[in-house]
Amino acid sequence: MCRVVDLQQAVLVKNDERAGTLRTELAARGTTVVNLLSSPGSGKTALLEAELALAASRGVPVAALTADLATEHDAERLSRAGVPVKQVLTDGLCHLEADMLRAQLDGWLPDETRLLFVENVGNLVCPASYDLGESLRVVLASVTEGEDKPLKYPTAFGLAQLVVVTKDDIAEAVGFDEDAFRANVRQVNPGVEVVLTSARRGTGVGMVLERALAVAGGERAHRPVMARTGSASGDVTGFGHTHAHPHAQDLGHEHLHGHGHEDLHLHTPVAGVPARSHS
Repeated sequence: MCRVVDLQQAVLVKNDERAGTLRTELAARGTTVVNLLSSPGSGKTALLEAELALAASRGVPVAALTADLATEHDAERLSRAGVPVKQVLTDGLCHLEADMLRAQLDGWLPDETRLLFVENVGNLVCPASYDLGESLRVVLASVTEGEDKPLKYPTAFGLAQLVVVTKDDIAEAVGFDEDAFRANVRQVNPGVEVVLTSARRGTGVGMVLERALAVAGGERAHRPVMARTGSASGDVTGFGHTHAHPHAQDLGHEHLHGHGHEDLHLHTPVAGVPARSHS
């Protein structure tokens, strides 16, 4: 007989504690973290390029930290905006954690930085449960990904404080149904704002920057129902520690377990009994 012990909750609680400390430290120096989550290929880097360029043109002191499994291509692109940019290579780890972010800041982040954009590892599963000390969590989806994306990844979208649709310039060509997408977002996260953007045309870019600056200025970000109740993965952005088991629909309940995997899920064996591996 095999008994499975779930360590995920303990890991997340410890991460939340570190994230809360980091958020407090950054707030004391006037820096607000904006955490960007999306699937690969959503246009997250292109939008961030546009946000950094716009901020630089307005004289807003910003910086960006971008995380990838491998290559420094995104940092090379983002650095063209002329702002501080740092690449984090996770060597296969599918998400960032608060202490990982904390370790990158010392000696790099300029004191005057008002907004620190964090481009999280590209997926909508692993990063969803990890608070990085952000004050604004932005979840992106492109018009090519399908209107049901919020329903497929309810944890990511359910904990978003701002939802951004990218590549709006091709929405008509790909038959994107905006009303259906908004309705699906409302199902998992009532009241969250949805902003349509096109990095190519520059539309919506200013709205995202304004939302981030408003939060940096003290405006309270949207508080998702899921975060208030801890009904899925628990809590983000300082709402309190109410972690439930993170088996939302998007995580399913059958996973390989281990750090560095596409889905971090720490179920460990007890009394020498091997952990179960599901596929």
